[in-house]
Amino acid sequence: MSLLHALVARGKVVLAEGSTGSKDFSSATQTILSKIPPGDSKMTYVLENYLFHYVAEGGFTYLVMGEDAAGRRLPFGFLAELERKFHSAPSGSSAASDTPAYGLQGTFGRVISDLLNQYNTAPPEDEVQRAQAELNQVKDIMVKNVEQILSRGERLELLMNKTDQMAGQATAFRRGARSVRRQMWWKNTKILILSCLVALIILWIIVAQFCGLSLSQCGPSK
Repeated sequence: MSLLHALVARGKVVLAEGSTGSKDFSSATQTILSKIPPGDSKMTYVLENYLFHYVAEGGFTYLVMGEDAAGRRLPFGFLAELERKFHSAPSGSSAASDTPAYGLQGTFGRVISDLLNQYNTAPPEDEVQRAQAELNQVKDIMVKNVEQILSRGERLELLMNKTDQMAGQATAFRRGARSVRRQMWWKNTKILILSCLVALIILWIIVAQFCGLSLSQCGPSK
């Protein structure tokens, strides 16, 4: 998946958001949202392998989080379509200043998720081309590293979230390693048992050549 999480906000107030997959990126996107300066602007923030793209216009902010492999043309094409859908929806046109946080989640959250899935599977070519044309014309869309706008505590919070993900991956790796060791132990045990049986059969064949099949010829003579 290239695009992971998106939201629409009025100022710093999130009105609706949507995501793809099971991971929750709400905390990361809301942290970035809180750092966006007032006024109309377009920008991309970089955090390791993730990019946060946003368009702020007319008091509303449209933000999408994606993997760096998505580049910038696809996310800004998504944001342009998201803005159009928001203003054409009855809930978007009536989003007054007194609309509470997540007040449009029930009516517009699904629209965001569906649009994310569409752009991840089959993005409209005309929208992507239009976004590329806008990027070529607007040279002041800046790219900044997230660490430049975060305080030390916020960086630590994002780092802790990343550490939790790494800890979960390490636990899964340890479980897998134990399973592999158990399988290898059983395999080695079976080989050892089979080798012992083969050795006993070979020994019996050798002794049987001198003592007979029943080994009676090698008993004490009477």
